[in-house]
Amino acid sequence: MTTTTISASTLETFPNPAPQRDFHIHMEIPEFTCLCPKTGQPDFATLLLDYIPDQTCVELKSLKLYIWSFRNTGCFHEAVTNRILDDLASATQPRYMRLTARFYVRGGIFTTVIADHRQTGWTPVPMVQLADFASQSNTRA
Repeated sequence: MTTTTISASTLETFPNPAPQRDFHIHMEIPEFTCLCPKTGQPDFATLLLDYIPDQTCVELKSLKLYIWSFRNTGCFHEAVTNRILDDLASATQPRYMRLTARFYVRGGIFTTVIADHRQTGWTPVPMVQLADFASQSNTRA
């Protein structure tokens, strides 16, 4: 099994275009791959990254390259999820960040790992619940 040293320093950021407000960034990364540390076989997952930025946002190409760097690295699901969250939180210093890692079936078991990071002292603004409306279309018969 091959292992690679992964550097969080490859994560680049850019200034938050609206630091005066909380807004939610959602990313889906459907092609995450790492290796099982026991067997060396590949593990596949979809990563869901949700965060509320403070002063910076993560740059997408650097995120892609960072995520790809795990392809030849042996790691347990729980460890890799927490490591990615720690590296992203360190790079961006978000108000809030959640990483959900949905691993594909292995040995008849699906594993989902969810890890959160919250900036000290930050609490979310209460969410406004708008009414749900049925889908409307003037093209339906």
